[in-house]
Amino acid sequence: MSTQERIQKYRKEGGAADLVRVEVLVPPQAREEILAAAVRLRDRHRNDKRLRALYDEALAKYRVRVRDNVDLDRLPEFEAKATVVAHALMERGNAHAFRLGREILAQIGAIRGAH
Repeated sequence: MSTQERIQKYRKEGGAADLVRVEVLVPPQAREEILAAAVRLRDRHRNDKRLRALYDEALAKYRVRVRDNVDLDRLPEFEAKATVVAHALMERGNAHAFRLGREILAQIGAIRGAH
């Protein structure tokens, strides 16, 4: 596999998947501020992706328990939906559902802590 092929594979499947390269011109004293903003944006993107994966797993495995008497479509934000799902898993589920609910809440905490 050539170097270019490895780079393309990494951008499609690796840690850089779903990210784009951006080049900007800024004053030298603002360089660190821009780099710090980029780190925050990447962290937020990765945390959101992880939360979405946990949410999808919860609904795939425990849809009936989670959706019982709960209309998730009425909630405006995704984090609010994920919070309701997590609490429902912890209240109505088995040990695996409880663990998954705790993981979702921890991921939400990581996202809120990154603000």
